[in-house]
Amino acid sequence: MMKHLLVAGLATLLGTAVLAQQVAPVQPMSAPRLAKGYLSLPTADSLVAAPPPPAATSAAEARDIDASTAALAMRGTSRWTLATADADIFGSRITAALSCAAQIDIGSATTPRLDALLHRTMTDLALSGSAIKRAYNRPRPFMVNGQSTCTPDWEPQLRKDGSYPSGHSAIGYGWALILTQLLPDRAAALVARGRAFGDSRRICNAHWLSDIEEGRVTAAMTVARLNADPRFLADLAAVRAELRTNRPQPKGCDVEAAALALVH
Repeated sequence: MMKHLLVAGLATLLGTAVLAQQVAPVQPMSAPRLAKGYLSLPTADSLVAAPPPPAATSAAEARDIDASTAALAMRGTSRWTLATADADIFGSRITAALSCAAQIDIGSATTPRLDALLHRTMTDLALSGSAIKRAYNRPRPFMVNGQSTCTPDWEPQLRKDGSYPSGHSAIGYGWALILTQLLPDRAAALVARGRAFGDSRRICNAHWLSDIEEGRVTAAMTVARLNADPRFLADLAAVRAELRTNRPQPKGCDVEAAALALVH
C-alpha cells in the first residue's frame, strides 16, 4: 500500500512548522509527481532483519494495545493536529516537518537542494519495509478498535496495506538520520523529532507502536545503503554547501514544541 500511496498521492495539508494555522481536511487521492529514489526497489532481503510482529495474546501485543488506547485519548489535541500534518507525506511542506529540530526552514523555496534530497530519499525510505508488509499483512489499529484515523479518506486503501512496519516512521526517522549527517550539532533534536514523526501514526490510529519501532530499523538499513550510493553522496555534498550559506530560520516552533510535549 505504501507503494500505492507513492503512486497515488494526497492533496496538500499544512506544513508542520505552521501548526498554528487551521488544518485543512485530508482530500481524496490525486496524482503528484514523485522523485525517483536513489536505490533499486527493495527486495525480500529486508525480512532477514525483521522479526515477526507481536503474536496474539503476547505481552508485546498487550503493549501495543495499551499504547493505542493511550493514543485515542489524544484526539482533538494539538498533538492530533500535528499528527495529521505529519500524515500527509505528499503535502507541499512535508519536508518542513523537521525544520524546528534542524533550526532551518526546510522547503523548496528556502533550501531547494535539501528539499530535493529529502523528497528523493522519501521513496527509498517509504518502500524499505514493503517486503515485510507483504509477508505479515498485519491489521491496523483502526481495523481492530473500530475508531477512525486522522486521515479517514485513506482508510479503504490502508485496509489493504499491512500495518507492520510503518513506512511513515521509516521516512521520518530516515530523514532525521540524514539530517544528522548535515547538522551533527542538532543530532539529538533531529532524532527526537524523527521518532515523533513516526509516533504520529500511533496518534492517528493508523499504526501500532511496534510497527513504528520496526520502521526505524528499516530506515537505518536504508540510510546505510544510501551512504554507499555515489549519487546520494554527491547530492549530500551539494546540500552541505547550500547550508553553509543558507540557513533560514523556521517559524511556529513554540507551537510544535507544545504539541510534542503532550506525549512522552
